[in-house]
Amino acid sequence: MTLSFFDLFSIGIGPSSSHTVGPMRAANRVLHDLSAQGRLTDVVRVRVDLYGSLGSTGRGHHSDRAVLLGLLGEAPETVEPTQVGPTVERVLTQHRISLLGRHEIAFDPAGDLILHRRRALPEHPNGMRFRFVGADGDLIADRVMFSIGGGFVVDADELRERTPRAEAEEPYPFSTGDELLAVCAEHGLTIDQVVWANESTTRTPDEVRAGVLRVWGVMQECVRNGFGTNGRLPGGLNVLRRAPLLHRQLTVAASDALTDMDWIIAYALAVNEENAAGGRVVTAPTNGAAGVIPAVLHYYRSHMPGADDDGIVRFLLTATAIGVIIKTTASISGAEVGCQGEVGSACAMAAAGMAAVMGGTPRQIENAAEIGMEHNLGLTCDPVGGLVQVPCIERNAIAAVKAVAAARTALHFDGNHLVSLDTVVKTMRDTGADMMTKYKETSRGGLAVNVIEC
Repeated sequence: MTLSFFDLFSIGIGPSSSHTVGPMRAANRVLHDLSAQGRLTDVVRVRVDLYGSLGSTGRGHHSDRAVLLGLLGEAPETVEPTQVGPTVERVLTQHRISLLGRHEIAFDPAGDLILHRRRALPEHPNGMRFRFVGADGDLIADRVMFSIGGGFVVDADELRERTPRAEAEEPYPFSTGDELLAVCAEHGLTIDQVVWANESTTRTPDEVRAGVLRVWGVMQECVRNGFGTNGRLPGGLNVLRRAPLLHRQLTVAASDALTDMDWIIAYALAVNEENAAGGRVVTAPTNGAAGVIPAVLHYYRSHMPGADDDGIVRFLLTATAIGVIIKTTASISGAEVGCQGEVGSACAMAAAGMAAVMGGTPRQIENAAEIGMEHNLGLTCDPVGGLVQVPCIERNAIAAVKAVAAARTALHFDGNHLVSLDTVVKTMRDTGADMMTKYKETSRGGLAVNVIEC
């Protein structure tokens, strides 16, 4: 396991992990590299080009704003969402930008930040090029970066490697479902215990637990904000924020046999409406799919007897194992494989986590994840207007309900099943490779062209 819980569940802002969080991190990283070389103050001009899906839907996903924030030295984990608008507006109106907050230069947004709607770099659909020019017109640095999903950014060399190197030797390495099940069987461990042991190679057990619960705290805050904020979402589609309305209905109306399902939907809507508004969210494993896991977690914590923080940790570490497998052997990037890689992955991860806290065996948990992913195969990424709103918000709500159903289905049986998790993940990867580009986060196909924007 070369990926960590803290990689897959990172704290950032909406509306997109690959289109907002990734570009912010990329801009921040290349400037810090330049500063480390002592060349930051030599820069008199910056030129940034966004390609592929970043160029096609970058305006709606706030990729342009994210680049500016990264150049200013802001990081997704610490930037204050309420200050993003005013900060960006100052750059746009003053035509000045302070690189890393230390070195101010002239900046013309019209000529220095270009979104190429019809051009893509061959290596990956989410490509960025940063060029830094000196006083004599000399090229100080020319960096190409890629946002590969979930807020992860890599350069060309790292992209070829595809998986990051582990910082420390892990006691129980795995990269596939079969390997994970073999580790559990050989050592008599649950899936969350395997991940716990691996996480503890770089952090103390107390740090692991505290970090997991901090992420859970941000998820809770996101739901509270979503329930407490009325109005319509920005971007031009005039989408009503429905989470507050549904929350009020659920707190005053008499319950029925399906009310728990309504709560799951409400939790997911709250998170994804906050994400669409640029609020603080957790990539889980991406921003576009950020509502699925928090919704199922809230259902567990608030509606299931005996739920506690130990269960929260068990849930999230189990989900981490599934996320590691999917990202290592396939992709979680909508621009690379469509929404099956985002919402499908989140559904599989949530199903596994729910099965774990319901007492499932490793094989039942693997089956739950497989069911969650299998029934999202072929899901396209076709956001209307390039915004992470339609169909993204509802899609998270339905996937959260589906995750609970997948976990319950798996637990009715002994875990033996025909299609393995590895098989369905490979199928997802192959389906994504065959999927036409217009259905992969470009807003040039599907609902994006058949829904009239009003």
